[in-house]
Amino acid sequence: AGHRDGHLETLPGSWPPALRRRLGLFILTPHLPNSALGTCHQSPEDDDRKVRRREKNRVAAQRSRKKQTQKADKLHEEYECLEQENTMLRREIGKLTEELKHLTEALKEHEKMCPLLLCPLNFVPVPPRPDPVAGCLPR
Repeated sequence: AGHRDGHLETLPGSWPPALRRRLGLFILTPHLPNSALGTCHQSPEDDDRKVRRREKNRVAAQRSRKKQTQKADKLHEEYECLEQENTMLRREIGKLTEELKHLTEALKEHEKMCPLLLCPLNFVPVPPRPDPVAGCLPR
């Protein structure tokens, strides 16, 4: 390639930019100054800035991934606690259901011999029972 106006004339621009960069080929045109083309002539300060920026970005990405992992761990712990609580509550529901059945049966048995329910003043039919008061006393 020859020189014209202090710039290089290069291969066709139809080559993919990634391939041109890999081969170190940059298209310089007479109407664009070198600084407008980006990385073709970087100073050591630019390289240092680029390295610092990459390092800063790497650290920020690590921090973000760590935060995301911590959030997922916290959600998993919360899930485990809620599962345990749910299991305990289901057991309690089972126990309370059994207690309800037992108390309902005890009430039905008690109603059969309760002297208050058997009292004629309550207008409840009184089936013949031997000593209804004794049936209400604790055993």
